[in-house]
This record gives sequence, structure tokens and C-alpha cells, in this order.
Amino acid sequence: MFLKSLTLKGFKSFAETTTLEFEPGVTVVVGPNGSGKSNIVDAVAWVLGAQGPRTVRSSKMEDVIFAGSTKRPALGRAEVSLTIDNSSGILPIEFTEVTVTRTLFRSSGESEYAINGVPCRLLDVQELLSDSGVGRQQHVIVSQGQLDAVLNARPEDRRMIIEEAAGVLKYRRRKEKAERRLESTEGNLLRLQDLLREVRRQLRPLERQADAARRHGDLVAELAALRLHLAGREIASLRARSEHGAQARTSLAAREAELKATLTHLDTSVMTAESSLSATDSAGLSDAVGRLEALRERARGLAALLAERARSVERDRSVTVDRNLIAALEAESSALTNELREIDLAGEARAPQADELAAAEQALLAERAEVEGQWADGVDTGVSAAAEMRGELSAMRTSVDRGRTESARLESRLSALHERAERLDADAARLRAELEDAARTEQPFVTAVDEAERRHRAAEADVSSIETHRRRAEADREAWTARADALALALDETRTRAGAERLADLDGVVGTLLELVEVEPGWEPAFAAAAGDSLAAVVVADANTARRAIARLKETRHPGAVIALGVQRETPGLPLLGEPVRPHVRSAHAGVEALLDVMLAAAVVVPGGWQEALDVALAYPGAVAVTSEGDRFSAAGSRVGASGPGVTRAALDEARARAADAATALEAAEGRLAAAQVELEAATGNEAEAARALDANDGRLAALGTEVQHVDSERRDVSIEASTVAAHQAELAERLERESARVVELEESLTALAAEEAAGAARVEGIRSARRRLEERSDAVAALRRDLEVHAAQHEARRAELARRLTEVDERLARHASERAEAEQHRIHLDQLALHTGRLAAFVQDRLAVVESELARVRERRRQQSEAARAASERLESLRRERSDATRGLEEVRERSRRAELEEAEARMRLEAAVETLRREQDCEPETAMAAECPELPAGTSPPNRVRELERELRLMGPINPLALEEYEQLQERHTFLEGQLDDIKSSRRELAKVIKAVDREIVDVFAAAYADVADNFVKLFETLFPGGSGRLTLTEPDSLLDTGIEVEARPVGKNVRKLSLLSGGERSLTALAFLFAVFRSRPSPFYLMDEVEAALDDVNLHRFLELVHEFRDEAQLLVVTHQKRTMEAADCLYGVTMQPGGSSRVISERVTVVA
Repeated sequence: MFLKSLTLKGFKSFAETTTLEFEPGVTVVVGPNGSGKSNIVDAVAWVLGAQGPRTVRSSKMEDVIFAGSTKRPALGRAEVSLTIDNSSGILPIEFTEVTVTRTLFRSSGESEYAINGVPCRLLDVQELLSDSGVGRQQHVIVSQGQLDAVLNARPEDRRMIIEEAAGVLKYRRRKEKAERRLESTEGNLLRLQDLLREVRRQLRPLERQADAARRHGDLVAELAALRLHLAGREIASLRARSEHGAQARTSLAAREAELKATLTHLDTSVMTAESSLSATDSAGLSDAVGRLEALRERARGLAALLAERARSVERDRSVTVDRNLIAALEAESSALTNELREIDLAGEARAPQADELAAAEQALLAERAEVEGQWADGVDTGVSAAAEMRGELSAMRTSVDRGRTESARLESRLSALHERAERLDADAARLRAELEDAARTEQPFVTAVDEAERRHRAAEADVSSIETHRRRAEADREAWTARADALALALDETRTRAGAERLADLDGVVGTLLELVEVEPGWEPAFAAAAGDSLAAVVVADANTARRAIARLKETRHPGAVIALGVQRETPGLPLLGEPVRPHVRSAHAGVEALLDVMLAAAVVVPGGWQEALDVALAYPGAVAVTSEGDRFSAAGSRVGASGPGVTRAALDEARARAADAATALEAAEGRLAAAQVELEAATGNEAEAARALDANDGRLAALGTEVQHVDSERRDVSIEASTVAAHQAELAERLERESARVVELEESLTALAAEEAAGAARVEGIRSARRRLEERSDAVAALRRDLEVHAAQHEARRAELARRLTEVDERLARHASERAEAEQHRIHLDQLALHTGRLAAFVQDRLAVVESELARVRERRRQQSEAARAASERLESLRRERSDATRGLEEVRERSRRAELEEAEARMRLEAAVETLRREQDCEPETAMAAECPELPAGTSPPNRVRELERELRLMGPINPLALEEYEQLQERHTFLEGQLDDIKSSRRELAKVIKAVDREIVDVFAAAYADVADNFVKLFETLFPGGSGRLTLTEPDSLLDTGIEVEARPVGKNVRKLSLLSGGERSLTALAFLFAVFRSRPSPFYLMDEVEAALDDVNLHRFLELVHEFRDEAQLLVVTHQKRTMEAADCLYGVTMQPGGSSRVISERVTVVA
């Protein structure tokens, strides 16, 4: 691999298209000063990606474009193409020739790159050349002044040269990329941890709501399954009863046909009355009332839930993002940007001054050369020595005086800087103390906020708990009030049916039987079945009162029933056939107790179903067999289903007492709720106040931190300036010491040369004056140069600090801007949610009013229907009595036929009602319900009891959040996702740390091997270039190979110097060449470019350098720009560069042929 050609178009002094063809070996470029020969080296560096204008000896990058001359106008762009022979395949590209092109446009100031004519990026060019030993630092190009820069460079910069040659920089880039990714993961880790904490904080209360919703759903599902199972069992039982009734009616059909003529009229009347009674469906209205009451409760619960949701939205809307810190950061960012702009403008303002200073230095050099020429021509050897010595003495004395004045000025400046540093240290200490105080006070504020949040959550929990108790108390009050109203209505109906109002003014009337007894809970249906029609009878004191009461009823033509106390009745003796009813019914009236003893003497509750009770009644004619469902069986007849509600005065009193207790509990709960809401409002205010105090302290911390950073930055500037002044003072003191010694030496020698000086004094006086003026101007220009460099160093340090601070502020602004945007989006969402919640709450209130109106209407219809059913029932009973009188002779057949018909009709009606209820409420067909299995029940619990338990538990739970379960699952899924992301980031951090460690090991290994080779080659090359001398390379930090620098030690023969700056110019050039060629030999590159690197060498050292070039001739391609004739003689190909006045650079080539 070697350079094949170089084409320049409009680059610097090459206005026309110029192409240089290269061959392996040594190519030498020569030409007069200013002809543009060094621009060829600059062109190679520029096309390979040089980014700094100083790299190509320019003040700005646009200077590389041909600026025009007296005969040619300026061009608009510069283009350089470098063709590389890749026959060896070193470059990772499928071409034997690779042409890299770079173009710079004056209008836009942008560079364009291309590889083989295909546009690409600078990074593509650098990566293409990185493995061939040509890196970003371009160590293979040794330009003018770079030899001295190698020796004056920092140890770390010398290390970079070896790293580039060894290919370590690609590992450095990998490490930097991994470190940037690691830093990015740190920010992601912090954000994820914050999100995870917030999700966990929301997850705990939502989990409780989700558990309640899940529990509610389980209870509802279990209740639905139990109801489905019970409905299926009831349908199956009713179908069996219907089939049994159909069979019985078929067997009696023949007998009924014989009696049909006689009983047609009565049967028709009975059936009409039964149909009318059946058409009166109070159960449907009762179900409607139940559904409407449930719907009303749901609407109330939903209204309460929406109110709570609205309050929650308002709380969330009250939270805002604190913008004080963001405003402070934006102000600081603006101030930093302005100060950076001022520093850049100051740097640009110094550029013309630097150019003028450089021009002045060049003019002084020219004048000095002219004066030195006059001096050499005008003073002979014998006379000029004394005159030169006196001139030197005068210059030395002047320099010493100026040095002392400068030393005093520097001492004053250094003292002022120390005083300023002390003041800044005091300010920094004071600010840090204030910052520490503010940091110490931060924890109490944080604790106060946490405590306020805890109290707020506790107050919310208290309000929620008390609200639950209040709703439960309100539900209990409404339930017991409704029960009391229903019992009172039923009791009034019973009194009306018994004629109690008609007999109220008679003496001896005790009351209705239902008002005088107390029945144990659960035994009401059994007692109602056992008492029969006596349940609705008026109890009187004796038989005479009974007679008067019956007469009153006859007179008023009002139906009624009367039972007299004190009448002796026979008590049948029966075996224990079941659980007696009498022990479960009590009365405070002694006469009623005796009446109950007689009335219920034969009444027993038969365990099992109606079949067992019927068997007992048939086996024991004197017994009254009843069931817990209210069925009655006796020799006198049977009745299926409860005859009445079994309402008693005790039950009514208990319901009213329970309603009063519930009202008292509701009032107490409302009082506690009001107090808890006051406490919640206070806790909310305390929480907001604590948050404001914490935000204020955070703002104070941020302001103090900014002040500390400003003071630290100013302190660093002072330290840098003080270090610069101290270094300058040390150099000045050393120079003063040397010059003072030289003055003493010159004064001693001047006496001996006085006679010679007198002879040539007149002739050289003019020249001396010129030299004196020249020295004064030189000193003035040197002082200006030092001041310019000091100010440039100070401004550069200040600019770096401002850029670092601006980056920090911008990063913090970016984070806060993201939070503010998220907060704004959340606020918009909350506004929309509040609007929807308000609309939904209004809709629910409207529906609640409609439901309550409908409930009142249905209750009124149920009352009217109950009256109609009672009238229809009374008419049916009258018809049955008439038919019984007409068919007394055929009582057995009629009774059996009627019982079979009633059983079938009742079973059919109940079956139809059950099927209709099943389809309406559970949307299910009878076959599915009959096939449904009974859910698993707790031990000792029957399905009906379990249904009652579930209904009670659901009532106690009150309203629940139906969306809590879905919200909890979504939040739990997000929590799981965030935890997975957090684990991934932590794993990624560990992997990145492993990558960085592996890259560090690779860097250490590659650098250690390269350094060992370079150090060994340096020793050998130094001994070659300095016969008898010694030189070596050392590491500044041998224990830290990742960061160590490289020091160069050089001791030519006969010298014992400790500083490289004490070497002569030629020695410094040879030492730098020894170092660079040691690098070239240790890690070879395909080509090297050197620009006048041997200019400071004498003939002997030039010979050694050329010997070194000869050794490398076969190892690499060398391109050398020179003025030395002997270097030209070593070339394989010679290029000459010329420039006509007002024109541009031209190239002439010559192939060198060695003549034997």
C-alpha cells in the first residue's frame, strides 16, 4: 500500500488543477520559500480529515481555498483527491485503488467527503484508514515545527502518538462509546426507579379496592350459581308435581264425567274465580319493587362513587409542577450562553492583533538579518569583537533592567492574584457553609412532607371507612323502615280482614291474634299454617262477647272471624310426630296462652317435604301437619303455600326499634364523617404547606449551588493566571541570573578590548544604534506576545468551564422540560376526566329521580293489586263453600278431584313463574338450570341459608369500585414491566462494565507491547543518531498503564542535561526524529510525510538523518519537503514547486536516475 497520486484544485496556492504522481521509495519536494511546497503536505493532511485550521497552517478553515492574486481572482472551493494503491488489500475495501476526496465550499463553509467518487462521512474515511496505521492524529505527517512540539508536548500527548500507531484509538472509541451508554443507563435507571416507586405507591390502595371488587365478584358469581341451582331444583320439583297431578286427574276423569252435569255450573264458577285469582300476579310487582329498589341503591352508590372520583380528580388537578427552578435554570443558561458569546467575540477580536504581531515579528527578523549583514560587512574581525561585546553588554544591561522592572510588575500582579484568591476562598467557604446548613435543613422538610402525606392518607382512610359505615347504617335504616312499613301494612290488612275496626268499641275485645302473639324468627310460616283462618281472627274475652261481636259483624255485613277465650276445648292426644309448633309461639296474655295451647296442640312441623307431612296427616286424622314453607295437611283438608305473611305485633315493634337504632347510628356516622372531612381538609392544607416549604428550600439549595459554582470557576481562573504568572516569573528570574552573570563577564573582558574598540567605534556607531533600536523593538514585541498568550490561556480556561456548566444546565433543563410536558398532558387528561365525571354524575342523578318515581308508582299498583287479590280470594272461597254443600254426598271424589286439579294448576303456575323468572333474571333455559350443579358449600350450610348469607354479605360490602380490578391488573402489569426493564438496565450496566474492563485490558496489552517496542527502538536509534550518547523513554505512571504519559530522556555525549529545552536546536530535532522513527519502526505505516524536518541539522547530523531515511526506504514510502541539497540527492523522484509573481504554484517533476 502506498500513495499513488495527489490532485489539488484551488487548494491554497494551487489555483489550477495540479497532479503529483508518487512511486514507492523517497519522493523529495523542493522549491524556494513561499512557492507552496509545504502546501502539498498540508493537502495530504487535509484530505485525510484534518479538522483544526492550525493543522494546515491556517487561522480558519476557509483559508485553504485559493484567495486570489493580482492576476487571478479568488476561487469558490478547494478540492483535494488522494489516490492510494491498495493492491496489498490492507484497506478493508474491494478496490485495488482507493481515491479519497475532500471538497470545501467558501459559501457554506462545509466539507464534503467521497471515497471513489461516492459521497461519505468523515467517520467513514477515518475508519477506512484506521487499521492501516493512519489515524486521526496523523502521526505519519511531520510538518514544520512538529519536531519541537513532540519534545515540548505533554507526556500524555506523546502517549497518543504511540497509541495511534499501535491502533489503540479504536479501543478508546469503543470504551468511550460504552461509557456514554453506561452514563445514559444511569439516567434511565434513576427514571425507572422513580416510576417504580410511584407505581408501588399507587398499587397498594388500588390493591385493596381490587380485592374488594374481586371478593364482590366472587360473591355475586357464587350467588348466581346458587340461585341457578335452586331455580333448577325448584323447576324439577314443580315438573314432577305437575306430572303427578296430571296422572291423578286422568284417573279421576271417568268419575268426574258422571258428576259433570251436576257440577258444571259450579266448576265453571270456581275455575273463573281461580283464573281471576291466578291472573292477579302480585309476585311480579313485588319483583319489580325489588328490582327498582336495587336499581335505586346502585344509582345512589354510583353517585357516591362519582362524587369521590370528582374529588380525586380535583386533588390531582391541584398538583402543579414547580416552575421556579426551571426559570432559574433557564436564566442561568442564558447568562452562560451570553458569557460564552462574549469570550468568543473577544477571541475573534484578538485574532487581528495576533496577525499584526506575527507580521511585526517577521519584519523584525528581516531587519535583524539586514543589520547583521551590515555588521558583518562593516566591522573587521579584530575591531568588531570589542564593539560587539560592548553592544552585547549594553543590550544585556538594558535587558536586565527591563527584566527587573517586569519582575517587580509580575510580583505585584502575583500578590494581587493571591489576595483575590484568598477573598474567593473565603466566599466559597461561606457559601459552602450556607449550602451545608440548607442541606441539613432539607431532611426536616422532607420528614414534614412525608408526615403530612401520611396524615392525609390516614384522613382519607378514615373518611372512606366512616363513609362505608354511614352507607351501611343508611341501608340498615331504610331496610328496617321498609320492613316496618310492610309489617304495619300487613297487620292493618289483617285487622281489616278480621273486622277489628268494626269491633274496636265493644267491651271484651282483646285484639287480633297476630297482635297478641310473638313468634320465634323462622317459625312464622309454620305458625301461620297451623293457625289457619284463626290467624286473622279477633280474640274476645268470653263467649258472650263473641256473640255480640258476631252480631255486630252481621249487622254491618262485614266479614270477620272471632275467637273466644275461656271456652273449653278437647286436646287430642297424639304421639310425637315432629317438632311441635306451640313452644315457639308465646303471648303476654294468659288467656291467649291457654288458647294457643288448645289451638296448636295438634300442630307439628314434619321434617322433610310436603310428602312426609301429607303422610302424617293421612295416618293421624287428628293431627295438623305443617312444613317450614307454610304447607298445611289435616283430615279436614290441605293447603299448599303460605296463607299469609305471619305478621305479629312483636315483629313490627322489633322492626321499628331496629329502624330507630339504625337512624341513631346513621346520625352518629354522619357526625363522625363531618369531623373526618374537616380533618381531611386540614391534612390536605398541611400537606400543601409542607410541599411549598420543601420547594422553597430546594430553590435556595439550587441558588447556593449556582453561586458556589460561579465562585469555584472564578477561583480556577485566578489559579490558572497565578500559575502562568509564577511560571513566567521563574523563567524571568532564571534569565536575569544568566544575563547578570554575562554582564559581569563582559565587563571584565571589555577592558582588554578597549583599544580595538576605539579604532572601529566611528564606523560601527550607526550600526550599533540600529541594532539597539532593533533590540528594543524586539523586546517590546516579545512582551506583547507573552501578554497575548497569557490572555488567550485565561480565556480558553474560562470558556471550557462555561461550556461544562452550560452542558449541565441544559441537561437539567431537558429533564425538567420533559416533566413539565408530562404534567401538562396529565392536567389536560384530568380536565377531560372531570368534565366526563360531572356529566355522568348529572345523568345518574336524573336516572335516580326516575327510578324513585317509578318505585312509588309500582308500590301503589302492588297495593291495589293486593286488594283485588283479596276480593277475588274471598269470592273463590264463597263459591267453594257453595259447591261443597251441593256435593256433600260425593265429598271424597270431589275432594280428590279438586286436590289433583289444584296441585296441577298450582304446579303449572309456579313452574311458569319460575321459568319466566329464570329467563328474565338469569337469561337461562330450564334444562340448563336443572343440569347446574350445586357449588361447594361450607360445612353445615344449606343452599337457601347460603343464599341468605351471601345476600347479607353483599349488602354489608356496600358500593364498590367496579373498575378497580381492571385498573389494578393494568397497574400490576405496568409494575411487572417496569421491574423487568429495571432488571434489564441493571444487567446492561453490568455487561457494559465488563466490556469497559475488557477494553481496558486490551488497551493495556496493546499499549504495553507497543511501548516496549518503541522504547527499545528509541534506545537504538538514539545511539545511532548520537554516537556515545544515551537516551530512553520512561513512563510517568508505570502502575497505571491506562493513563500514564511518556517522558523522553536525552543525554548527548559530553552533556549532562536534565531538561530537553537545554538541548541545541539540532539536538532537539534529532531527539524528536529518534522518537518518531522509533514509533515508525515499531508500528510501521505505509507512508510518511516530512516537511523540512532536517532544516536545523548540520552536515554530520544531516548525514545521520539521511542514513536513517535510507534504512526506511524499503520499509515505507517517504515524501520529504526540503531545502537541503544532500536530501535532494537521496530522492528517487524529485518535484520542484515554483510560483510566478501574481500567479499560483506549479509543479515540475524529475525522475532521479542513479549513474554507476
